[in-house]
Amino acid sequence: MTVYFIGAGPGDPDLITVKGQRLIRTCPVIIYAGSLVPEAVLEGHQAVQVTNSASLHLEQIIDLMKSAHAQGQDVARVHSGDPSLYGAIGEQIRCLRDLQIPFEIIPGVTATAACAALLGTELTLPDVSQTVILTRYADKTDMPDGESLGELARHRATMAIHLGVSNLGRIVAELTPHYGTDCPIAVVHRASWPDQDWVTGTLADIEEKVRVKGFRRTALILVGRVLGNDVFSESSLYQAGHAHLFRP
Repeated sequence: MTVYFIGAGPGDPDLITVKGQRLIRTCPVIIYAGSLVPEAVLEGHQAVQVTNSASLHLEQIIDLMKSAHAQGQDVARVHSGDPSLYGAIGEQIRCLRDLQIPFEIIPGVTATAACAALLGTELTLPDVSQTVILTRYADKTDMPDGESLGELARHRATMAIHLGVSNLGRIVAELTPHYGTDCPIAVVHRASWPDQDWVTGTLADIEEKVRVKGFRRTALILVGRVLGNDVFSESSLYQAGHAHLFRP
């Protein structure tokens, strides 16, 4: 018996991995985060028990896993995006280790990757940014020392900010001294879902554009000069004069 933490991807059912889909269709027990995972992801399942965990607390979720373990039933624990990013699986894993219940993590497509695809951009461009910072805005839970938005912004790397659109004004204020008012920024609402929407702008005008759109939650913020930037050097990998192992 194994508990599989499965990344369902950002929303589009076609963006789940083949392995994740196979496990959902074969595991006898499914526990899925219904507030963020569309039911279409579960299509084709043959589970005898399917539970939406949106209204459950940690102990209730672990009780379901304990019950499945006692019956020798594999569990598909389905999370949105990639479960290792803001998936709250760490606390579940800690409980499973204490209970000596086997588990495995199945990676998924991140919301950041879905947003980059939607915007038609590469997040790492030569001469522009070779670093991507995935973070969130400190609202209900404080950030660890050294990880405030302002401290991270000092790197001027491409940044993906989760759980922050309701505090966009404060985010802009913290980013502007480091990125400049003309720095491109995008706010993407429910990337890859049927009702996906987005807006692009600069740190100077993004607040008004988001206000007009009415985005208040379930949105990811991307900021950095890779957005809409066509001025950068070509990578060495595909240059005709550059030799490597596969192209002497």
